[in-house]
This record gives sequence, structure tokens and C-alpha cells, in this order.
Amino acid sequence: MPRRKADPALPFRPFAEDAGVQTFAGFSIENGTQRIALHGALDLTRDRVGLKRARALKNLLDAVVATLEAEDLPEAVPDEPETTEPMRNPFA
Repeated sequence: MPRRKADPALPFRPFAEDAGVQTFAGFSIENGTQRIALHGALDLTRDRVGLKRARALKNLLDAVVATLEAEDLPEAVPDEPETTEPMRNPFA
């Protein structure tokens, strides 16, 4: 399923969907119903831009923590199985 960028006007709702991606400054947060994946690099510079990025990351992680704290959680979520599709042998 293709990922779609989250609408910046809408708040990030952790674990609400399996298709949303929040991206800022080369850093991506993939939303999922069982896990949230963080990818990329994010520079938090010692300036106003760095402060803005740090606040955005903090707000996102605060939302994730609040969502997790409000639930009766299992000990662990099972690992996702690798999804592989049969492929024709190009040398056959």
C-alpha cells in the first residue's frame, strides 16, 4: 500500500492508520496501527530553526506517549513477517 503524506493542517494521530507519513527536514515518521517507524536524519541546530524542529519532534513524541499511556498494552507486538512475492528466475 503506498504511503501518503499527512495533511499538515490535521494533527498527527499516533497508531490511527497504516498509510500516513509525517515528514519534516529529511526525517519521516510512518504511522501504523501497530508501530510507528522513524526514518532519516534530523539536525537540531542551535538556532530558531533547530528550536522549531525540536518542538515539532517533541510534540509528535508527546502524542505517541500519551496514546500509549492511555491503553492497556500487551507486553510486545509480534514482529511483522517479511513480505516476499514469488519472482520468476531471470536465468531460467
